[in-house]
Amino acid sequence: MTAIHDVAIIGGGLVGASLAIALEGSGLDVAMVEAAPAGAMPAVFDERNLSFAEATVNALAALGVMQRLRAPTGAIVRIHASRRGDFGRVLLEAAEHGREAFGQVVVARDFGEALEARLSGVAGLVRHRGTRFTGFGAVGDGCRVLELAGEGPPRMRARLVVAADGATSGVRDALGIGASRHDYGQVLMVARLRAARAPDGTAYERLGDDGPTALLPRGDRAWGLVHGVAAADAEAVKALDETGFLARVQDAFGWRVGRLLSVGPRSAYPAVAVRAAALAATRAVLVGNAAQSIHPVGAQGFNLGLRDALTLAGLLVACARRGGDPGEASLLSAYVARREEDRRRTLEFSDGLARITANPGHAASLLRSAGLVALAALPSLRAGLVGGAMGYRGDVPDACRSGAAR
Repeated sequence: MTAIHDVAIIGGGLVGASLAIALEGSGLDVAMVEAAPAGAMPAVFDERNLSFAEATVNALAALGVMQRLRAPTGAIVRIHASRRGDFGRVLLEAAEHGREAFGQVVVARDFGEALEARLSGVAGLVRHRGTRFTGFGAVGDGCRVLELAGEGPPRMRARLVVAADGATSGVRDALGIGASRHDYGQVLMVARLRAARAPDGTAYERLGDDGPTALLPRGDRAWGLVHGVAAADAEAVKALDETGFLARVQDAFGWRVGRLLSVGPRSAYPAVAVRAAALAATRAVLVGNAAQSIHPVGAQGFNLGLRDALTLAGLLVACARRGGDPGEASLLSAYVARREEDRRRTLEFSDGLARITANPGHAASLLRSAGLVALAALPSLRAGLVGGAMGYRGDVPDACRSGAAR
């Protein structure tokens, strides 16, 4: 007989794994389909530097994940933003907003290991590793039939299917949900960097025509680098030796942390935004990058996806308590409604910031400069920017507002 689960999560990355943890103790029968085999980490858990907003740190502490990080995190106590060629800058201090830090910088690999340590103790979770989703069978008897390939069963049934399988989501495609795609024409180089000045809690974002150059304060006394280059120049930049690459970053960023001394292995990721046309279909929902992937300027991507997962988890837990159907239409409608404002505002902020900061025109430069001056001068504008950056937009999941551990 084909197994029947209340919830089947397709994808074991950052958002899918977080959702599985959030559903612990709900009484729901939860399965997670993971492409990576046992003993291997999903590719997303690499050397990228993740900037966790305060709301995200609170939620992951409540889920018992932050406590399992083995490497130290880097606190973001101030944010320094400027653009090459424009006048003015924005300096945000956490202390001025009653916070010790705006968030924490975590290396994706370390976060993946902490998630895995936490997942290993989740009672009742069925994990199908080395298994890929290949399509759907018919919908009937209150379930969807999932066709699978790999080490797990060939098929399963679920009352609710959660697509957490990334920006190129096969589940989204199989559901017939379209997605818009915007290529920013940029490639982001990511690496660990050392400079004459060690991190002091400042997160720097230096914007330019080809994208941002950001230095994030890691917990290991190094900087996490994100360097945007024009897509047409990406291969040439990849081919640069360490000296040439450091010279390029120094020219783009300036001397705010002194001379750049060394850089570790570099990875490259195209800056492409994908936005699903809908968040739900019959007995299925989209979360994380399957729902939307955004430009990394402003560091909102994973933070937004985690809020997707936590909102859905809250609805599912409440549904289980009243003995409801986890795939019922009213629950899916509630999920879509609750995610609307946060999703819309975050997408608009990220896309607008990416487009206007990369515009080299004189008029755009004047507009940006005026905006920087206004932000520097008006506390009310800074407060709104800070609230969004810390993850407090729209209908915020309860776990994001409290760091109480389980």
